[in-house]
Amino acid sequence: MTLKRACSLLTVKSFSEDERVITGIASTPSPDRDGDILEPEGAEFGSTIPFLWQHDHSRPVGQCTVRRVREGLEITAMLVKPVPDMPSQLAARLDEVWAAIKTGLVRGLSVGFRPHEYTYLDGGGLHFLRWELMEVSAVTVPANAECTIRTIKSYD
Repeated sequence: MTLKRACSLLTVKSFSEDERVITGIASTPSPDRDGDILEPEGAEFGSTIPFLWQHDHSRPVGQCTVRRVREGLEITAMLVKPVPDMPSQLAARLDEVWAAIKTGLVRGLSVGFRPHEYTYLDGGGLHFLRWELMEVSAVTVPANAECTIRTIKSYD
């Protein structure tokens, strides 16, 4: 099976300009809009995961760490802040992404994953029992409404 995606919603509680850090729930055990369930306990992930813009693998914007919490999988994403010697297109993209998240224009989180073990659910959909988390993205329209950005931090 190929790379799959599942989405969730973000809620902004605070932000800090310098660090550009967000936290949120990236996956819950509840069915998403496609009727699929990602079992948080079955997730496999490394120490850092790419944080992308709209699932575009050519547009990374940071890295994130993942931990299991009561609600599912919580991520802390560190978005890159532009520096003076950075190409202008990259700097503009990073600033655009940060502004869209900070202002609440983009509130969705979505995971890209590779399924390892799943079962079919009655009435349609899949229950992913074991899966590998490949990336987390900020997205405009999420599939899982329970997954939210909880905080936005940056320090000047």
